[in-house]
Amino acid sequence: MSIEILNEADVELDVRRLSTLSRFVMDRMRVHPQAELCIKAVDEDTIALLNEQWMGKEGPTDVLAFPMDELRPGKVTEEPEEGVLGDLVLCPEVAQRQGQEAGHGRDAEIELLTVHGILHLLGYDHAEPDEHKEMFDLQGQLLEEWRTTAADSAQ
Repeated sequence: MSIEILNEADVELDVRRLSTLSRFVMDRMRVHPQAELCIKAVDEDTIALLNEQWMGKEGPTDVLAFPMDELRPGKVTEEPEEGVLGDLVLCPEVAQRQGQEAGHGRDAEIELLTVHGILHLLGYDHAEPDEHKEMFDLQGQLLEEWRTTAADSAQ
């Protein structure tokens, strides 16, 4: 897997952990081992501009997902498709505020947004109630597995 992380925000990020998390999620979702993902951290002005340009919404947002080859999660019985998964754009400043409001801090919020964004790249959405439940249940499951795995390997 090729995971590129570009930090264009004026904050320090644990790029290695973000890369490991992304690889973990992509493995769990059976994304082809040669799939490519780019994650870019940007400031609020940049993400606000992208949000308006691509989503037609004003102001900064937390994460934007730009799928490329429309890869979908691999089925256990099938070989996953090769290609470019896409790009995620994260805003650590927005994540900081949201993490504080949620009571788990910026880094945990960035992890949540990374999983959320990868699921969007894989075609998941949350516009309808049944889609919302499916996506957020899966997001919660992946984060729980990740945190358990990350805690085990830290010991």
